[in-house]
Amino acid sequence: MDREKLGERVAGVAALAEPVRRDLYLYVVAQDHPVSRDQASEGLGVARHTAKFHLDKLVEEGLLVTSFKRLNERRGPGAGRPTKLYQRSERELSVTVPERHYDLAGLLMAQAIEESTSSGVPVLEALHSTAQQLGRSIGQQIRSELQRGRSRDRILEAASRTLADHGYEPNHESGTLELRNCPFHLLAQQHTGLVCGMNLALLEGAAAEVGEERLSARLDPAPDRCCVLLTAT
Repeated sequence: MDREKLGERVAGVAALAEPVRRDLYLYVVAQDHPVSRDQASEGLGVARHTAKFHLDKLVEEGLLVTSFKRLNERRGPGAGRPTKLYQRSERELSVTVPERHYDLAGLLMAQAIEESTSSGVPVLEALHSTAQQLGRSIGQQIRSELQRGRSRDRILEAASRTLADHGYEPNHESGTLELRNCPFHLLAQQHTGLVCGMNLALLEGAAAEVGEERLSARLDPAPDRCCVLLTAT
């Protein structure tokens, strides 16, 4: 995760650290309809200007969204301005340090189960196929950064930048790309063979898209890093 993305996520979560703001957020999302400032103010027993300030801060952080609607039945001249209403946004926030992507693992496994159920392919084979497809899209991102040449160093630098965006914390030297972080760490600890096999398939897919004669992935477990190493030739 780069510095800017981390800052955005931390800011969003930090917005809920302020007690009144957190209570307003919880109040809004507990309702089955959008909430006005007056309703939020009355619901929590805080001043209207206080509710307005914190609700608008939650909107700035993308945690709430707004809409406008007249709450009375009057129409036409004299009906007054529509009321600003607040409700939960679709944005999801999570911050893990080191970076983890358990949601991605869940998505790959769910897709594999669906594929296995519909086609009869063994679920492990379906998981590896699904992971390789995702890996190929990552490999395409690496290739897009290789417009100026495909020397070993350029391949390693491009792979490092791309895999850093996916949480791997890469470090390269002497033609080898070591991944200092596993985005699926806890899952890999509890289901090592399953998750490391999925991770290997993903990175093999990335390497295949770059060109297996230029970049290769192999399983090489070691403490305190990802179980896969990448090598550029």
